[in-house]
Amino acid sequence: MSPPIVAAEGSATKIKQESTLARLLGSGSAGISELAVFHPVDTIAKRLMSNHGKITSVSQLNTVIFKEKATAPAGKKFFSLFPGLGYAAGYKVLQRIYKYGGQPFMRDYLQRHHGSTFDNTFGAKTGKAMMHSCAGSLIGIGEIVLLPLDVLKIKRQTNPEAFRGRGVVRIVRDEGFGLYRGWGWTAARNAPGSFALFGGSAFTKGYLYGLTDYNKATWLQNFVASIAGASASLVVSAPLDVIKTRIQNRNFDNPKSGFQIVGTADDWPEIGLLFLARPDLDPGLRYCAV
Repeated sequence: MSPPIVAAEGSATKIKQESTLARLLGSGSAGISELAVFHPVDTIAKRLMSNHGKITSVSQLNTVIFKEKATAPAGKKFFSLFPGLGYAAGYKVLQRIYKYGGQPFMRDYLQRHHGSTFDNTFGAKTGKAMMHSCAGSLIGIGEIVLLPLDVLKIKRQTNPEAFRGRGVVRIVRDEGFGLYRGWGWTAARNAPGSFALFGGSAFTKGYLYGLTDYNKATWLQNFVASIAGASASLVVSAPLDVIKTRIQNRNFDNPKSGFQIVGTADDWPEIGLLFLARPDLDPGLRYCAV
Protein backbone atom coordinates (compact mmCIF):
# COMPACT_ATOMS: atom_id res chain seq x y z
CA MET A 1 0.00 0.00 0.00
CA SER A 2 1.42 3.36 -1.02
CA PRO A 3 1.90 6.00 1.68
CA PRO A 4 -0.62 8.89 1.79
CA ILE A 5 0.28 11.99 -0.16
CA VAL A 6 1.16 14.83 2.17
CA ALA A 7 0.05 18.28 0.97
CA ALA A 8 2.85 20.75 0.49
CA GLU A 9 3.03 23.73 2.84
CA GLY A 10 2.08 26.14 0.07
CA SER A 11 -0.67 23.90 -1.31
CA ALA A 12 -4.25 24.98 -1.95
CA THR A 13 -5.34 22.12 0.29
CA LYS A 14 -3.36 23.39 3.27
CA ILE A 15 -4.35 26.85 4.49
CA LYS A 16 -4.23 28.25 7.99
CA GLN A 17 -7.51 29.96 8.83
CA GLU A 18 -8.05 33.25 10.59
CA SER A 19 -10.71 33.62 13.27
CA THR A 20 -14.13 34.91 12.24
CA LEU A 21 -13.74 37.87 14.61
CA ALA A 22 -10.43 38.84 13.01
CA ARG A 23 -11.97 38.65 9.55
CA LEU A 24 -14.92 40.87 10.44
CA LEU A 25 -13.08 43.40 12.61
CA GLY A 26 -10.20 43.66 10.16
CA SER A 27 -12.43 44.26 7.16
CA GLY A 28 -14.68 46.67 9.08
CA SER A 29 -11.72 48.74 10.26
CA ALA A 30 -10.45 48.80 6.67
CA GLY A 31 -13.75 50.33 5.55
CA ILE A 32 -13.68 52.96 8.29
CA SER A 33 -10.04 53.82 7.54
CA GLU A 34 -10.75 54.13 3.84
CA LEU A 35 -13.77 56.31 4.44
CA ALA A 36 -11.91 58.67 6.76
CA VAL A 37 -8.87 59.09 4.53
CA PHE A 38 -9.91 58.49 0.94
CA HIS A 39 -13.50 59.71 0.54
CA PRO A 40 -12.28 62.99 -1.03
CA VAL A 41 -10.11 61.00 -3.45
CA ASP A 42 -13.11 58.86 -4.37
CA THR A 43 -15.22 61.98 -4.94
CA ILE A 44 -12.59 63.47 -7.26
CA ALA A 45 -12.35 60.17 -9.15
CA LYS A 46 -16.12 59.92 -9.62
CA ARG A 47 -16.35 63.53 -10.82
CA LEU A 48 -13.55 62.99 -13.32
CA MET A 49 -15.29 59.86 -14.60
CA SER A 50 -18.57 61.73 -14.91
CA ASN A 51 -17.11 64.63 -16.86
CA HIS A 52 -17.85 64.80 -20.59
CA GLY A 53 -15.33 66.36 -22.93
CA LYS A 54 -11.66 67.18 -22.54
CA ILE A 55 -10.34 69.29 -19.70
CA THR A 56 -8.19 71.97 -21.29
CA SER A 57 -7.41 74.36 -18.44
CA VAL A 58 -6.79 74.49 -14.71
CA SER A 59 -9.94 76.54 -14.17
CA GLN A 60 -12.00 73.93 -15.98
CA LEU A 61 -10.40 71.18 -13.89
CA ASN A 62 -11.29 73.12 -10.73
CA THR A 63 -14.89 73.39 -11.90
CA VAL A 64 -15.11 69.66 -12.64
CA ILE A 65 -13.66 68.70 -9.25
CA PHE A 66 -15.10 71.36 -6.94
CA LYS A 67 -18.24 72.33 -8.91
CA GLU A 68 -19.85 75.47 -7.44
CA LYS A 69 -17.02 75.74 -4.88
CA ALA A 70 -14.38 76.14 -7.62
CA THR A 71 -13.67 79.75 -6.66
CA ALA A 72 -14.16 79.30 -2.91
CA PRO A 73 -11.31 79.40 -0.35
CA ALA A 74 -9.19 76.27 0.05
CA GLY A 75 -10.99 75.12 3.21
CA LYS A 76 -14.43 75.22 1.60
CA LYS A 77 -13.05 73.50 -1.48
CA PHE A 78 -11.74 70.64 0.63
CA PHE A 79 -14.96 70.12 2.58
CA SER A 80 -16.94 70.17 -0.67
CA LEU A 81 -15.32 66.80 -1.41
CA PHE A 82 -17.33 65.04 1.33
CA PRO A 83 -20.84 64.77 -0.15
CA GLY A 84 -22.77 61.57 0.46
CA LEU A 85 -20.70 60.74 3.51
CA GLY A 86 -23.60 59.00 5.23
CA TYR A 87 -24.30 56.74 2.25
CA ALA A 88 -20.57 56.18 1.84
CA ALA A 89 -20.24 55.14 5.49
CA GLY A 90 -22.95 52.53 5.15
CA TYR A 91 -21.72 51.31 1.78
CA LYS A 92 -17.99 51.22 2.45
CA VAL A 93 -18.16 49.53 5.83
CA LEU A 94 -20.70 46.93 4.69
CA GLN A 95 -18.84 46.35 1.43
CA ARG A 96 -15.50 45.84 3.12
CA ILE A 97 -16.99 43.50 5.73
CA TYR A 98 -18.70 41.55 2.96
CA LYS A 99 -15.75 41.52 0.55
CA TYR A 100 -12.70 41.19 2.77
CA GLY A 101 -14.51 39.30 5.50
CA GLY A 102 -16.34 37.06 3.02
CA GLN A 103 -13.44 36.15 0.73
CA PRO A 104 -11.75 33.94 3.37
CA PHE A 105 -15.00 31.99 3.85
CA MET A 106 -15.29 31.45 0.09
CA ARG A 107 -11.61 30.48 0.01
CA ASP A 108 -12.19 27.96 2.82
CA TYR A 109 -15.08 26.45 0.85
CA LEU A 110 -12.96 26.14 -2.29
CA GLN A 111 -10.13 24.64 -0.27
CA ARG A 112 -12.34 21.95 1.29
CA HIS A 113 -14.17 20.96 -1.89
CA HIS A 114 -11.84 21.90 -4.76
CA GLY A 115 -8.37 22.41 -3.26
CA SER A 116 -6.93 19.32 -4.94
CA THR A 117 -8.33 20.47 -8.28
CA PHE A 118 -6.46 23.76 -8.02
CA ASP A 119 -3.26 21.92 -7.04
CA ASN A 120 -3.55 19.39 -9.86
CA THR A 121 -4.38 22.04 -12.45
CA PHE A 122 -1.92 24.79 -11.57
CA GLY A 123 0.56 23.18 -9.19
CA ALA A 124 0.66 23.65 -5.42
CA LYS A 125 2.10 27.16 -5.29
CA THR A 126 0.16 28.69 -8.18
CA GLY A 127 -2.96 26.73 -7.28
CA LYS A 128 -3.10 28.35 -3.86
CA ALA A 129 -2.86 31.85 -5.37
CA MET A 130 -5.45 31.00 -8.03
CA MET A 131 -7.81 29.76 -5.33
CA HIS A 132 -7.49 33.10 -3.51
CA SER A 133 -8.19 34.86 -6.82
CA CYS A 134 -11.28 32.81 -7.62
CA ALA A 135 -12.65 33.24 -4.10
CA GLY A 136 -12.28 37.00 -4.47
CA SER A 137 -13.97 36.98 -7.87
CA LEU A 138 -16.99 35.01 -6.66
CA ILE A 139 -17.40 37.25 -3.63
CA GLY A 140 -16.96 40.35 -5.82
CA ILE A 141 -19.93 39.39 -7.98
CA GLY A 142 -22.14 39.25 -4.90
CA GLU A 143 -21.35 42.87 -4.05
CA ILE A 144 -24.25 43.93 -6.27
CA VAL A 145 -26.60 43.37 -3.30
CA LEU A 146 -25.20 46.64 -1.90
CA LEU A 147 -25.62 48.52 -5.19
CA PRO A 148 -28.40 50.90 -4.01
CA LEU A 149 -26.09 52.43 -1.38
CA ASP A 150 -23.37 52.82 -4.01
CA VAL A 151 -25.82 54.48 -6.41
CA LEU A 152 -26.98 56.99 -3.78
CA LYS A 153 -23.37 57.74 -2.81
CA ILE A 154 -22.32 58.38 -6.41
CA LYS A 155 -25.33 60.59 -7.11
CA ARG A 156 -24.53 62.68 -4.03
CA GLN A 157 -20.93 63.01 -5.21
CA THR A 158 -21.62 63.86 -8.84
CA ASN A 159 -25.27 64.79 -9.37
CA PRO A 160 -27.00 65.90 -6.15
CA GLU A 161 -29.76 67.56 -8.18
CA ALA A 162 -31.09 64.06 -8.92
CA PHE A 163 -32.44 63.84 -5.36
CA ARG A 164 -34.75 66.86 -5.80
CA GLY A 165 -35.17 67.26 -2.07
CA ARG A 166 -36.21 63.66 -1.48
CA GLY A 167 -34.88 61.67 1.47
CA VAL A 168 -33.59 58.13 1.27
CA VAL A 169 -36.90 56.52 2.30
CA ARG A 170 -38.82 58.42 -0.38
CA ILE A 171 -36.22 57.55 -3.02
CA VAL A 172 -36.31 53.85 -2.15
CA ARG A 173 -40.11 53.89 -2.27
CA ASP A 174 -40.22 55.79 -5.57
CA GLU A 175 -37.40 54.04 -7.42
CA GLY A 176 -37.54 50.50 -6.05
CA PHE A 177 -35.44 48.12 -8.12
CA GLY A 178 -34.41 51.04 -10.32
CA LEU A 179 -31.64 51.54 -7.75
CA TYR A 180 -30.09 48.34 -9.12
CA ARG A 181 -29.70 49.87 -12.57
CA GLY A 182 -26.33 48.88 -14.00
CA TRP A 183 -26.06 45.70 -11.92
CA GLY A 184 -24.81 43.70 -14.90
CA TRP A 185 -21.99 46.14 -15.60
CA THR A 186 -21.18 46.19 -11.89
CA ALA A 187 -20.87 42.39 -11.80
CA ALA A 188 -18.78 42.47 -14.99
CA ARG A 189 -16.48 45.00 -13.34
CA ASN A 190 -16.29 43.27 -9.96
CA ALA A 191 -15.55 39.73 -11.17
CA PRO A 192 -12.22 40.42 -12.94
CA GLY A 193 -11.41 43.32 -10.64
CA SER A 194 -11.68 41.24 -7.47
CA PHE A 195 -9.87 38.34 -9.16
CA ALA A 196 -6.95 40.65 -9.92
CA LEU A 197 -7.09 42.36 -6.50
CA PHE A 198 -6.84 39.21 -4.41
CA GLY A 199 -4.78 37.35 -6.99
CA GLY A 200 -2.22 40.11 -7.36
CA SER A 201 -1.77 40.19 -3.60
CA ALA A 202 -1.53 36.39 -3.32
CA PHE A 203 0.96 36.03 -6.17
CA THR A 204 3.11 38.80 -4.70
CA LYS A 205 3.23 37.10 -1.30
CA GLY A 206 3.86 33.69 -2.82
CA TYR A 207 6.35 34.53 -5.55
CA LEU A 208 8.00 37.79 -4.50
CA TYR A 209 8.31 36.98 -0.81
CA GLY A 210 8.17 33.18 -1.01
CA LEU A 211 5.51 32.91 1.69
CA THR A 212 3.68 29.61 2.07
CA ASP A 213 1.45 31.01 4.82
CA TYR A 214 0.10 34.38 3.66
CA ASN A 215 -0.97 35.22 7.22
CA LYS A 216 2.70 35.45 8.22
CA ALA A 217 3.29 38.44 5.95
CA THR A 218 4.69 41.52 7.68
CA TRP A 219 2.96 44.90 7.49
CA LEU A 220 5.37 45.99 4.74
CA GLN A 221 4.84 42.78 2.79
CA ASN A 222 1.08 43.21 3.10
CA PHE A 223 1.39 46.80 1.94
CA VAL A 224 3.47 45.93 -1.14
CA ALA A 225 1.19 43.00 -1.96
CA SER A 226 -1.88 45.21 -1.64
CA ILE A 227 -0.40 47.80 -4.00
CA ALA A 228 0.30 45.04 -6.53
CA GLY A 229 -3.24 43.73 -6.21
CA ALA A 230 -4.79 47.19 -6.39
CA SER A 231 -2.76 48.09 -9.47
CA ALA A 232 -3.77 44.88 -11.23
CA SER A 233 -7.41 45.47 -10.29
CA LEU A 234 -7.29 49.03 -11.57
CA VAL A 235 -5.94 48.04 -14.97
CA VAL A 236 -8.56 45.31 -15.36
CA SER A 237 -11.69 46.99 -14.01
CA ALA A 238 -11.31 50.76 -14.39
CA PRO A 239 -12.72 51.11 -17.95
CA LEU A 240 -15.88 49.28 -16.84
CA ASP A 241 -15.92 51.43 -13.70
CA VAL A 242 -16.27 54.53 -15.88
CA ILE A 243 -19.28 53.02 -17.64
CA LYS A 244 -20.79 51.90 -14.31
CA THR A 245 -20.34 55.36 -12.81
CA ARG A 246 -21.97 57.07 -15.80
CA ILE A 247 -24.95 54.73 -15.56
CA GLN A 248 -25.38 55.45 -11.86
CA ASN A 249 -24.88 59.23 -11.84
CA ARG A 250 -27.72 60.04 -14.23
CA ASN A 251 -31.05 61.53 -13.15
CA PHE A 252 -33.59 58.96 -12.04
CA ASP A 253 -36.02 60.07 -14.74
CA ASN A 254 -33.42 59.95 -17.54
CA PRO A 255 -31.67 56.57 -17.33
CA LYS A 256 -29.17 55.35 -19.88
CA SER A 257 -27.89 51.81 -20.37
CA GLY A 258 -24.23 50.90 -20.52
CA PHE A 259 -24.48 50.01 -24.20
CA GLN A 260 -26.03 53.41 -24.92
CA ILE A 261 -23.13 55.07 -23.11
CA VAL A 262 -20.57 53.01 -25.02
CA GLY A 263 -22.35 53.70 -28.29
CA THR A 264 -22.62 57.46 -27.81
CA ALA A 265 -20.15 59.21 -30.10
CA ASP A 266 -19.04 61.82 -27.57
CA ASP A 267 -18.56 59.25 -24.79
CA TRP A 268 -16.62 56.43 -26.42
CA PRO A 269 -13.31 58.24 -27.04
CA GLU A 270 -13.14 59.16 -23.35
CA ILE A 271 -13.79 55.74 -21.82
CA GLY A 272 -10.31 54.54 -22.64
CA LEU A 273 -8.69 57.70 -21.27
CA LEU A 274 -10.64 58.82 -18.23
CA PHE A 275 -9.79 55.77 -16.16
CA LEU A 276 -6.12 56.66 -16.40
CA ALA A 277 -6.85 59.81 -14.41
CA ARG A 278 -8.61 57.96 -11.60
CA PRO A 279 -6.62 58.14 -8.36
CA ASP A 280 -7.08 54.64 -6.99
CA LEU A 281 -4.49 54.31 -4.22
CA ASP A 282 -7.05 53.51 -1.55
CA PRO A 283 -7.01 49.70 -1.97
CA GLY A 284 -3.56 49.70 -0.42
CA LEU A 285 -4.88 51.02 2.87
CA ARG A 286 -8.01 48.86 2.84
CA TYR A 287 -6.17 45.63 2.13
CA CYS A 288 -3.41 46.29 4.66
CA ALA A 289 -6.03 46.86 7.34
CA VAL A 290 -7.31 43.34 6.71
